[in-house]
Amino acid sequence: MLKVILQAPKPVHPFGEPARELRIHNQPLWLWQRSVLEKYTTREIELQPGERMPQMREEMLVYRNNLFFDEAYIDAFVSAAREHGRACRAAFHADDPSFKEHTLPLSTSYTPAGNLYLADLWYYPHGPVADTRPLVVDTQIKEVGYYHVPTYMADQSGDLTFQIPSHTLLAIDSWVHIFIADVVFGLFGRGVQFERHLEEDLGFKIKVLTKALYEGKQVLSCSELVKIGKNCVIDPDAVIHGPTTIGDNVTIGAGAVVENCIIGDNVNISQDCQLMLSVVGDGTFLPFKAALFMTTIMDNSMVAQNTCLQMCVIGRNTFIGAGSTFTDYNLIPAPLLAMDGNNRLRESNRPVMGGCVGHNCRIGSGMIVYPARTIDSDVVLAATEERRVIAKNVSFEDSDHHGLRLGHLHMTPYHQDDDNDVLESW
Repeated sequence: MLKVILQAPKPVHPFGEPARELRIHNQPLWLWQRSVLEKYTTREIELQPGERMPQMREEMLVYRNNLFFDEAYIDAFVSAAREHGRACRAAFHADDPSFKEHTLPLSTSYTPAGNLYLADLWYYPHGPVADTRPLVVDTQIKEVGYYHVPTYMADQSGDLTFQIPSHTLLAIDSWVHIFIADVVFGLFGRGVQFERHLEEDLGFKIKVLTKALYEGKQVLSCSELVKIGKNCVIDPDAVIHGPTTIGDNVTIGAGAVVENCIIGDNVNISQDCQLMLSVVGDGTFLPFKAALFMTTIMDNSMVAQNTCLQMCVIGRNTFIGAGSTFTDYNLIPAPLLAMDGNNRLRESNRPVMGGCVGHNCRIGSGMIVYPARTIDSDVVLAATEERRVIAKNVSFEDSDHHGLRLGHLHMTPYHQDDDNDVLESW
């Protein structure tokens, strides 16, 4: 099958990069797409903006390169499309709970069509044609709770929940969608799939129990659930619960707790760190007592000691100083706003949510960042008596390095040719 890739060149705020270059599940999105589709496609064509579709009379899969999809969704989509034997376009029902709650908010990539929303994923059995039929894939949703909270923190529906699909398709238009793809659809989804596998497959359940007994470990700590790469050094006093994937050359210190995480290669997790439902990119350094909860950190970043990140997304090559806290709950029940795909503030449909830091940032110690605030790529923020609390989005123009005598020493690769308008702020 021929694979045709359409461009989504608009940068995702605050990273200053298009979605294809950002990491999902610790892989660049373009590489994730290639891995998922490799069993279906043998050739690919990447079209530039404005370039016409190739007029070839052959089976073809066409998608925009800001789409995140998993293997289960692609299998179901291709199988159903081939069965129909007609040109199809991926679609969602407007009242699909997972799409309505997690996918549609902040997005600019879906086309309304009656009670459906069309995604930029097409199947052509005999080359491109104008007439395509919508194809809705059953996402097989399961509701999962993630916070048991006091009544004053919950809405009318009660405890905070996620709608977890077993078949995932999501356009990455906002940094919030990275959180959704990594944590909600990714790590929570992996946990749901594991539980379902245990319930439905007696042989798998016996295999897991046997492995745990043989290794003398609890079920959640056995090698069937905790996959460890090569040349890792893990202290016996560390607690690791699955499903967890650990890459190569990883060091985990005494007292560290890791639960349902993806840990990349060459990661150093020091003593007493706490990691839960988080994705940690290659080359990340977490000194002692750093804490991550439902957070993504891209490659080669550092979160210093006693810093707490909750429901956050952190870009690559970024440093966050010691004792900083990214809060995730508005003390007054006001809606949390975030940038959409058009760099406009909109309601995020999230009752609790942390912040986002772009690439190549340097954040001083002791900062407090309000919920859903963003810090642009290449920004330097030094803690001062006047500024310890980040209550507004921080743009590149607000970076402290502009006023420093040695500010020219700070490299700014993501703003070399930046002539964009200043984005909206809280």
